Amino acid sequence: MVIYNTATRKKEELKTIIPGKVGIYSCGPTVYSSPHIGNMYAYVCWDVLVRTLRYLGFEVKQVVNITDVGHLTSDADEGEDKMEKGSKKEGVSAWDLAKKYENEFLENLKLLNIETPAVMPRATDHIPEQIELIKKIEANGFTYKISDGIYFDTAKFPGYGDFGHLDLEKIKARVEENKEKKSPADFALWKFSPKDGTRRQMEWESPWGVGFPGWHIECTAMSTKYLGNPFDIHTGGEDHIAIHHTNEITQGFGAWGRQTANIWMHNTFITFDGSKISKSTGGLYTVFDLKGLSFNVLAYRYLVLTSHYRKGLEFSLDSLKAAQVALDKLRGFLAEIEVGREIDKNYKEKFVEILGDDLAMPEVMALVWRLVKDENIKPEDKKATLLDFDRVLGLKLDERSKGEEISDEISKMAALRLEARRVGNWTESDRLRDLIKTKGYVIEDLKNDCKIKKLVIS
Repeated sequence: MVIYNTATRKKEELKTIIPGKVGIYSCGPTVYSSPHIGNMYAYVCWDVLVRTLRYLGFEVKQVVNITDVGHLTSDADEGEDKMEKGSKKEGVSAWDLAKKYENEFLENLKLLNIETPAVMPRATDHIPEQIELIKKIEANGFTYKISDGIYFDTAKFPGYGDFGHLDLEKIKARVEENKEKKSPADFALWKFSPKDGTRRQMEWESPWGVGFPGWHIECTAMSTKYLGNPFDIHTGGEDHIAIHHTNEITQGFGAWGRQTANIWMHNTFITFDGSKISKSTGGLYTVFDLKGLSFNVLAYRYLVLTSHYRKGLEFSLDSLKAAQVALDKLRGFLAEIEVGREIDKNYKEKFVEILGDDLAMPEVMALVWRLVKDENIKPEDKKATLLDFDRVLGLKLDERSKGEEISDEISKMAALRLEARRVGNWTESDRLRDLIKTKGYVIEDLKNDCKIKKLVIS
């Protein structure tokens, strides 16, 4: 298998530290608000990576952290802690806020059929490990203290900026609020709690004073604790390249003289009307929103599978509707075949070949439909092969889509409407049809019966 390594800007053959085993660290959510579909895009992509490696026979250990402290509103160590800010906004404690949105994230994983990571460490549960790592970096001479915290002196790392191809002169020239820092590129390892004003909800004692960890130190401490040092693969969004992952690599150099991960993988963003999904550009749907619009949530997973993780995805409700139709057709096709028999070796070989080329998922989905339409393959063998592919796709293709469970309430209304049609009461028939539609279903009339379907709103 070859994977694109951001550190080298080229595809490389995957050579794991321990043959047959893979350690993966995926940057997890900051749990101060509901995750939206742009956030979840990354986790579907990395779930495909994990499933692919397991499909190829690797034993995989994936770690996804929970950032519940230390991520400031500016990635450059300025502004308020997102957890503290969210706490004030919602009128609950920062601890309760973290628990609420961590649970939402876990529910998102379940709805999108993302396999549960082996470890999901919280930053607040690993303060001692972060303090010990900072002490190690300090002992190696890479830190300095100013009034608001302990900082990494990036001038002492000759390779700072190489990973992100950063223009250090531009960084040095930018306006910087914190005039005490030796360089605008220097970043906080430990931030002191404000001496005046309201006390922070999340703060700890440390050798340097009461405060809280910097965002970057959290990931370095937790990834190496659970995966060893170095480990195989570190994943995250492309926005992490310039700051978060650059600083993680820098911390690795400061503590051990090397970077912690051998391969760094980054996903591009989802866009909406040509712009990254955000509150200002729109398209900020959550997985729960899509469910509320009567989409099968796995239609979103299907849509993600039609994209390549390094190219991103242009999202719209129309594209999601098309994905819903495609998923229903695929499930419907399989539902007509009673039993799967033999996996087609040629298609399986092609499947493995395409996956092995840096997770070329658009080509994988094209192969899926080529198999469906291939008249030279027996239907029973098509089913066996597609269900084998679904170990990676994660679309639950063995679920029968043509028989979605309809509630008793909807079924009774449909029966009453059928009776109204039988006696020619068209006014009542139309009323019941419209009422059923408001509840998320549509009636398809047959000669002496009707069919009830989930309504997909565009």
